[in-house]
Amino acid sequence: MDLGLQGKAALVTGAHRGTGRAIAHALAREGARVVVHGHEPGEADEAVAEIRNAGGEAQSIWGTLTQDEGALSVARQAHEAFGPIDILINNYGTAEAGSWARTNIDGWIEAYEKNVLSIVRLTKLLIEPMKERGWGRIIMLGTIGSTEPAARMPAYYSAKGALHTMTVSLAKDLARTGVSVNLVSPGLIRTREVEERFLEKGRREGWGQTWEEIEPRVLESFMDNLTGHIPRTEEVADLVCYLASPRAGAITAANFRIDGGSSALAI
Repeated sequence: MDLGLQGKAALVTGAHRGTGRAIAHALAREGARVVVHGHEPGEADEAVAEIRNAGGEAQSIWGTLTQDEGALSVARQAHEAFGPIDILINNYGTAEAGSWARTNIDGWIEAYEKNVLSIVRLTKLLIEPMKERGWGRIIMLGTIGSTEPAARMPAYYSAKGALHTMTVSLAKDLARTGVSVNLVSPGLIRTREVEERFLEKGRREGWGQTWEEIEPRVLESFMDNLTGHIPRTEEVADLVCYLASPRAGAITAANFRIDGGSSALAI
């Protein structure tokens, strides 16, 4: 299926690793020109080199999104790389350990700074050019905790939960402009870090030496997984690519859970 992304300019925040990196690769394979964001100078260079070696078009930029000046710098660098941004993937966010008892007010503020206000800053900077051109895609990366938060990490889940409200509010604000806004909410994803953590545990517990050997045991901890496998970053990236495409023009203000059916709801 041709998603019609050839030549579109896309910015993926926090794309130097993990899910963001997979999304950057997927967009480039579909023909988009991808701005790969990292937090430090050179942090996204490796991901860009991979994309270019595969025949894609990409540019590395860097900057903090937790400050107004940093967000403005990121927006300027992205524009300098490929011109006006057509697709904004708000992937950056952090999950800090914590609890209701241990996390102080500063921890709550930091969670909102990283997971909410960083998105607000950059989105506000890139909305108007999209509206002027009559086309754009804004996609937030959340978590199934948006609808099913855990008791642990309350500041993180509360901040991520705000993304659903933001998505609907912004989609309504951008009604009939040609700019859509959607939220993608993964559950546990088979990132390299997750795989390494479970492999270490599997070898320690005697489950096996390879992912194929230990995955059934891992899934025992997630009995409500309906697909029989932990979602891969590439699967999340494919969903994001579709939502970023002209083919998804009738989809906005939606929250897409990609978690193997773990949070199956009747609504």
